[in-house]
Amino acid sequence: MSFMCQQNSYLKELHAKVTSCKPAKLALVENGKKTTVQGYEVILNDTILFPEGGGQPDDKGTINDIPVLRITRVGKEAVHFVEAEIPENSDALLKVDWQRRFDHMQQHTAQHLITAIADHKFGFKTTSWNIVTDIVTIELDTPLVTDEQLRDIETSANEKIRDCVPVIVTLYGDKTDPELKKFRGLGLPADQEGPVRVLTIEGIDSALCCGTHISNLSHIQAIKLLGAEKGKKNKMNVMFLAGGRLLKYVGESFAREKTLTGILKGPAENHCELADKAVKAMKLLQKTSNQQLREIASLEVAIFKQADQKDIVFVKHRKEGDNDYISVLLGELADENIPKLISVGTSHGRGRDTVPFLSARSKICDLFEGKGAASKGLFRGKAGKLTNRQKAESLLRDYVKAHTVVDKEI
Repeated sequence: MSFMCQQNSYLKELHAKVTSCKPAKLALVENGKKTTVQGYEVILNDTILFPEGGGQPDDKGTINDIPVLRITRVGKEAVHFVEAEIPENSDALLKVDWQRRFDHMQQHTAQHLITAIADHKFGFKTTSWNIVTDIVTIELDTPLVTDEQLRDIETSANEKIRDCVPVIVTLYGDKTDPELKKFRGLGLPADQEGPVRVLTIEGIDSALCCGTHISNLSHIQAIKLLGAEKGKKNKMNVMFLAGGRLLKYVGESFAREKTLTGILKGPAENHCELADKAVKAMKLLQKTSNQQLREIASLEVAIFKQADQKDIVFVKHRKEGDNDYISVLLGELADENIPKLISVGTSHGRGRDTVPFLSARSKICDLFEGKGAASKGLFRGKAGKLTNRQKAESLLRDYVKAHTVVDKEI
């Protein structure tokens, strides 16, 4: 079946009749979590909402202002999943998310144009493409695409856009029509029924396609090939943007460039050099800081050992400390058979689960709202907060005073 969205991809609204509405479930992934939604599968006598297929995602839109969560094609029918029942034989007003639709039209037609030029000029066959990610990719069946070839393809594509070449859709009776063998394509679905669409970019290419497309290459506005990288099985992935996505990308890139100019104190053409210097300087400072922390740890233990009256416990907190700092302290204290309470990191704020500490008892762990486990006589863990350090120290001292013999580190 050829749906209205395929016959006129520019149509934004459509009045239709509900022919079927059946209870169903839909598996969705929201914020990385799988959920199952109870709802209804609705079939209409026609639709402007494109069902997923041919590498193009399904549309978003509404039926009688009810959001359509998924649209799939089953045989010759488009199945719309909604959460509310829409009675059979009732009238329905369909509205498409036009911004999403037009973006898909621009990217999809741009893909056809790039695919045709890459094939005609260099014999690079397209084996797949991906429009779902922010940057669109085309997989080409070649082990190498040079920068010069990319520039050639991009230049040719934008010349065709400026020439305002028409894009025409032709319907053929069904998939058995022998004429279809003349056209490029990756094949038809096994359950394909009804008319078969052929998309023709006038004078450039004709290919089997079920997706939504613009009617003239000028509506793409512009195409930018961003580069190519090695893909699977000795193939290359060409990355591109067209139309609205390209404009958005340029705007966001300029905003980032402006921010980096302020941070790096230099013009855009020097950003890479300035960023490289900044990273190297940061690494050097980090190395110096780590060395100084280790030296401080050794000095702190030396001061502890040289005290006229040695403390019954070793308690130390250093906000800028790290695991190396803790390890040096423990190494220098290896000959001191006393309880040790060492903490590092910020002393305020919940959720700081990256702050490590060593404590004497699980009760101290509770005071820190932390998690950990005992290993080789030491309790090691991560704290949710460290504002109860004084309470933890008091608990440790009370424990030591209550035990006249301390035979191991706890």
